[in-house]
Amino acid sequence: MEFSGHHHQCCGQSLIPSFVYSSPSSSQRLSDFYSMTNSNNVGPLSQSSLSISTSSNGGSVSRSFVIPAPKEKIEMYSPAFYAACTVGGSLSTGPTHTAVTPMDLVKCNMQIDPSKYKSIRSGFGVLLREQGVRGIFRGWVPTLLGYSAQGACKYGFYEFFKKYYSDIAGPEYAAKYKTLIYLAGSASAEVIAAVALCPMEAVKVRVQTQPGFARGLADGLPKLVKSEGALGLYKGIVPLWGRQIPYTMMKFASYETIVEMMYKHLIPTPKEQCSKSLQLGVSYAGGYVAGIFCAVVSHPADNLVSFLNNSKGASVGDAVKKLGLWGLFTRGLPLRIVMIGTLTGAQWGLYDSFKVFMGLPTTGGAPNPATKTMN
Repeated sequence: MEFSGHHHQCCGQSLIPSFVYSSPSSSQRLSDFYSMTNSNNVGPLSQSSLSISTSSNGGSVSRSFVIPAPKEKIEMYSPAFYAACTVGGSLSTGPTHTAVTPMDLVKCNMQIDPSKYKSIRSGFGVLLREQGVRGIFRGWVPTLLGYSAQGACKYGFYEFFKKYYSDIAGPEYAAKYKTLIYLAGSASAEVIAAVALCPMEAVKVRVQTQPGFARGLADGLPKLVKSEGALGLYKGIVPLWGRQIPYTMMKFASYETIVEMMYKHLIPTPKEQCSKSLQLGVSYAGGYVAGIFCAVVSHPADNLVSFLNNSKGASVGDAVKKLGLWGLFTRGLPLRIVMIGTLTGAQWGLYDSFKVFMGLPTTGGAPNPATKTMN
């Protein structure tokens, strides 16, 4: 079957090219996908339908139908797919973390100095009195850079490892043990993502919790390197892994499970027949609920990260001794639940919005990656 410029015209309103519905070889589809996405005549994403021509017994039959988002025969796991997921991860994670900088600043100070920052309300009051409105956004630059890099690695590598482990398991076991694949894929991705985040996180915590240490990244980074050496930027990597890996495992596995349950039990229409706006609403709601689980699971390690980055030469034992086990699990937790719930919901909403914009299906509620490659 061959395709021609006619297909470009009939698909002019979609980023999903018509050749993906034909049967050329995989490599042919991929090269054509690149040429389509790099051309200037691709219009905005179609919201509802796509007209295609298929050849049957020498004749041409034109059909129009609703695009079933999760079942497109697009080159799903091509380099372009992973590149889109990486960019989407960066765009969804960096700006959202930056937006909640004031809450993060209060949380960090409540963890470090609970006698001064007794509650969320009084914490904001102390910061506003002492540092003014500008002060409550202290550390936003390392937050933006650090979490943009982390989000790029986290989402991009998650999609890669999810497919990689699904292929190793094979279709039957990938479907049977899908939650284990979500957990393994997200853990593998976060090992890399935390390395990308660590230097900026070290600067951010110092800038936010040590008055007079630095105004921001420009003076804080050189000062930290000068006092503790370049390796000082990675002093918190082990507790950061301890915080981020369980957090990300919970974030991705619970999100995938919640979204699947929502489509199965709450929404009467199959996902592929739902509108894009409804699918994105499910992404946000599923992300918010997943964020609550994330906050609870990773909170003790979050307290450790704040303590160790703020106390030169301190150990995990020192932190436990000073904060106590109860304090380790509960100090700053209500604020973190609100912060992480909002954050995670917004991230999944933005990430899936970007995927839809690029002509890709939303995440979750679809067959396992290994089953999609079966003929």
